[in-house]
Amino acid sequence: MIESKVIIVGGGPAGSSCARELVRLGGECLIIDKKRFPRFKLCAGWIQPDLLEELHIDPGSYPFSLTFFDHFRVHVFGKQFTPAVRQYAIRRYQFDQWLLSHCGAPVYTHAVKNIKKDNSGYTIDDLFHCRYLIGAGGTHCPVYRSFFKKKHPRRGDKLIATLEQEVACKFNDPECRLWFLIDNLPGYAWYVPKEGGYVNIGIGGYLHKIRDRGKSIDEYWQRFMQELQRFDLMPDVDLDPKGAVYYIRNNLRSVQNGKAFIIGDAAGLATKDMGEGIGPAVESGMLVARSIALGVPLDFRSIRKNSFSKWWLLSRFGPALVKSRFF
Repeated sequence: MIESKVIIVGGGPAGSSCARELVRLGGECLIIDKKRFPRFKLCAGWIQPDLLEELHIDPGSYPFSLTFFDHFRVHVFGKQFTPAVRQYAIRRYQFDQWLLSHCGAPVYTHAVKNIKKDNSGYTIDDLFHCRYLIGAGGTHCPVYRSFFKKKHPRRGDKLIATLEQEVACKFNDPECRLWFLIDNLPGYAWYVPKEGGYVNIGIGGYLHKIRDRGKSIDEYWQRFMQELQRFDLMPDVDLDPKGAVYYIRNNLRSVQNGKAFIIGDAAGLATKDMGEGIGPAVESGMLVARSIALGVPLDFRSIRKNSFSKWWLLSRFGPALVKSRFF
C-alpha cells in the first residue's frame, strides 16, 4: 500500500497546481492519473497573463509554444470587431506536461476504479491510502462520482458540449478569431493559431439549448466549416473533431465533503462568459492546497467568475450581445 497524506486524482492544471502549492508549503502529496503525460487534451488553450504570474512562469523562459494576442477578431451578425485583449494561447499537450513535471510530487499512472472511506482516510483500489483526497479528474472524475454526485449535483442547464481539433497545418492568418451566434448558436466558435504551426478550431455551446432548437453540435460544426471556407481559413488537412462536455460555474457550496475535495472541472468552475477553465482550475487547486496545509477555511468565491469584466464586454459589444450570454 502506497501511503501519502494527500492524494490528488488527476494531473491536469488543477491537480498539478494543487500539488505544487502543497509541496511549496511543506505538505506531502502524490498524484494519480489514468494517462501517461504528455497526453492529448482538447482545449483552445487560452490563459491570461496573471495566471502565468500566479504560477511564477516567465513567458520569456517558458520552453514551449506560447502565443500572445493583443486583440481578437470577433464576428457577429456579419460584422467584425477587433477588441483589445491581453491573452496567451498554449498547447495543452505541452503546458500540462510542463506543470506536472514541475509540481515536485510523485506521479503514478493508474486508472482509479474504487475508492473506500474509513476512519483513517481513503483507500484507492487497495493500492493507495491517504488522509485527504482531492478530485481533479475533470468532468468524469471518480472522486466526484464517489463522494459528490449527491452532495454536489450538477445542473443540466450548465452543461457545455464542444467539438474541436488541434492540427498542424499551414495558415496565412495569425489572428485569433471568434464567431458568436452562428445560426443562433448558444455559444461561440473559435480559430486559434499557435506557435509551431498549429491551429485549434472548435465550437461549443449549451447542450440543452442546442437540443431545444432541434439541432446537434455536429450541425453547428458544419455551419462553422462554411465560415472558415468563407474567410479562406480551412486547414489544409482532413479534419476529425472530437467532442467533450464540461460545466459552467454554478454551485460552489459543496466542494468539500469531510476530507475530500473537488477542484477544476470536477467542481464545474469554467467561466460564465467564455467557458474558460484553466484559470479557475489553477485557482481552485491552490486554494485547496492552502486550506489543507495552513488550516484556513476553504472558500471558492474568490475564483474568477468571468474571463472578462462586464464593463469590458459592454464597452466593446453593447448590451444586446452581452445579454444574449455567449455561454
